[in-house]
Formats: sequence, structure tokens, C-alpha cells
Amino acid sequence: MPSPSISVAVDTIIFTIRKNELCALLIQMKKKPYTGQWAFPGGRIEANETTEEAAMRILQTQTNVAHVYLEQLKTFDEVKRDALERVVSVAYFALVAEDDLVLKTTEKYADVKWLPVKKLPSLAYDHKLIAKEAVNRLKGKLQYTNIVWSLLPKAFTLTDLQRVYEIILDTTLDKRNFRKRILSLNLIIPTGNKRSGDANRPAELYQFKQRKLTYVEMM
Repeated sequence: MPSPSISVAVDTIIFTIRKNELCALLIQMKKKPYTGQWAFPGGRIEANETTEEAAMRILQTQTNVAHVYLEQLKTFDEVKRDALERVVSVAYFALVAEDDLVLKTTEKYADVKWLPVKKLPSLAYDHKLIAKEAVNRLKGKLQYTNIVWSLLPKAFTLTDLQRVYEIILDTTLDKRNFRKRILSLNLIIPTGNKRSGDANRPAELYQFKQRKLTYVEMM
């Protein structure tokens, strides 16, 4: 008896901070038996590409998002994770600042939108599990890398930076201790500009010295 064919796919969960919530980007399915359900952008890899190349291609095609921080998360291979056929998925997670993103999808999908991670609807496939794994990875990486840069605009205040940590870690951080710790790491520098227009006095704007992954004890 011939062995059943096994397809290899990628799924990508992409996070941003939007309206003071950690949000994930989802597409709404049209195909049966998942019609109307939401899922993370994903699809089969092509013969001439790696899984990472496939993840970047699919993100751009299905959501119009490109040039983001992307990292392999985990392989999901539960036998019945796809109701239609045997599919092994290599999952990635991506991070992006919300500004300047214009979302659009193809006719294959009904919609594409940001949804709060704490209020995710029922998801297709095993994407609820993928979401859980990705959130845990993000929380961990915030504490031992500078990955937070990918969720912030190029210029930001220390309050902006602290807010991202508090939203993702779901906690309140002491302002004085947080600022002392962040500044002691020598990862950010003042831009020389301030943000005006706030109710309080103008706040100093900072930027990361380098916007690439660095391993450092952040917290």
C-alpha cells in the first residue's frame, strides 16, 4: 500500500502593538470546511524556496506586509491538524511596528485584519496552539534580546518603550527602575529631538543604535 503524500507548509503569526493591545494579523478563510474562520497567513512551500522564503512570500502576497523581523518558531506536525490532508507546518513569527502598514489580501480570502491576541476568535487548523507558542516566545525574547526595536517606530520615547513591555508581559513596571535599566544597557541613544503636542512637557525621543537582533539581559 503506497504511503500517503505529505505536504509541507508555512504559517506566520505577525504581531504588532495597536491601540494599546498586542495584536495578531489574520486572514478570513473562504475554502471549506473552514469558511468564515480566521487563520494566520500560510500556504505550501514551492520547490525552489526555503521555508523562510516561503513565509516572506506568503506574508506579502496574502497581507501586503514585507520587510519585517521574521524568526522560525516551531514545526507543527499533529497528524490531523488539517482536515483535508496530511500537512506539516513550519511556523514563523514576525514583528512589525504598526505605522505605515497598508493591509490588503487576495480574492482567495474574505478579509485581512488585526485582532487583539487576548480576544482571538475560533481559529482554523491548530492556529490557536501556534498563537500560544508565539506569544510565549515573544515574552521570553523581550527579556533576553533587544527584539522590542521591531515593534517600535525609529524614534520613540521611553514611555513608548515601557508601554510595549507592559502590554506584552501583562504587568506594570516601575518607571524609574525601568528607565535606569534601559539606559544602562547602552542600546538606545537620544535623537536630539523631542515629541511636542502632548499634555505634558515635550518628551525626549530615542532610537536604537542598531535595529538588529542582539542578545542582552533586558529585564
